[in-house]
Amino acid sequence: MNYCFTIQGKLDGMNKYTEANRSNPYKGSRMKRDNQQVVMWAIKQQLKDLQIKEPVRLHYRFYEPNKRRDLDNISAFAHKVIQDALVKCGVLQNDGWKEIIGYTDNFSCDKNNPRIEVILEVLE
Repeated sequence: MNYCFTIQGKLDGMNKYTEANRSNPYKGSRMKRDNQQVVMWAIKQQLKDLQIKEPVRLHYRFYEPNKRRDLDNISAFAHKVIQDALVKCGVLQNDGWKEIIGYTDNFSCDKNNPRIEVILEVLE
């Protein structure tokens, strides 16, 4: 079984997050919290009270407005924020090896509708 949710827009990248932490740890913490709030809102709106007990494989589809950011810059911070949000919302019990067995990333451009689509593939 698969479940999907979409985060409209784009999240901050790893470079921006690293820079924020270097300048002021509180700034980095605030950035992570703000990005996580955006993700949690999408999860609560689209997945409601879903709770998954089985392991999952996550499939990320990143739609960027252009090709200015490196792929690893886009995905690294997003993985952390999204997986932490899934746990905080109760969709996953944890984000360790037992709960998430892997993930895939796909990248495209959509200048009119940047977004991140996350598919949770439940493995039974």
